[in-house]
Amino acid sequence: MELIEIRKRLGDMAGDNPQFYTNIIPGAKQVLGVSVPKLRTLAKEIARNDYQSFLQNNPMDTYEMEMLQAFVIGYAKDDIYTLLGYMEAFIPIIHDWAVNDALCQTFSQAKKHPEETYNFLMKYKDSKKEYEVRVVAVLLMSHFLNDQYIDRVIKVLDELYPEGYYAKMGIAWAVATVMAKYPDKCMDYLKNNHLDDWTYNKAIQKMIESYRVPGEQKEILRGMKRRTKKSQIIVRGER
Repeated sequence: MELIEIRKRLGDMAGDNPQFYTNIIPGAKQVLGVSVPKLRTLAKEIARNDYQSFLQNNPMDTYEMEMLQAFVIGYAKDDIYTLLGYMEAFIPIIHDWAVNDALCQTFSQAKKHPEETYNFLMKYKDSKKEYEVRVVAVLLMSHFLNDQYIDRVIKVLDELYPEGYYAKMGIAWAVATVMAKYPDKCMDYLKNNHLDDWTYNKAIQKMIESYRVPGEQKEILRGMKRRTKKSQIIVRGER
């Protein structure tokens, strides 16, 4: 599919309250106002055809074009190292949580090629860049919370560098999801971890808010929150 046709399709689909997306996605580029389900549908169509031409020529000059880049990498079926190469080229330019999470959650090849994907992620484990850290946390959360990887995932989450709001939120979200799937392992981890107070407390908050965590566990978690100084409190939008 030619870029000119893709742009026309986006223009025809635009208008779904662009200001809404601008408000909830700080740092997003120009927003046309195309809903995520429509973007997913278009991305699947691109991924089934000459997806490489799109990924190599996408100017990514709007939020929607960036989202398409993320979704197409996620939906494309090809050699795992080819797809990881496209991911590696894309990760450094991610600058908002929506594009970040679209890439991570859609990358279904991680389930078919877990070890290759996990080893690729470890290149970013010691990164101090906000969205590189969030990519590690969200991709591990999305595809590696299973018996084979859970112990490694917990260890990596504990060692990530939580600098930047969206890095901290990604780690907290991942730890909270570990609680939903592996509560005993997560409780042990919460008693002995290296999370900073803000990230730790945000993870606890997300656990308490989760419908997947039983009520009796939530009562225990409420008593596990750490006291923090006001200077440590970060006020910003969720995700």
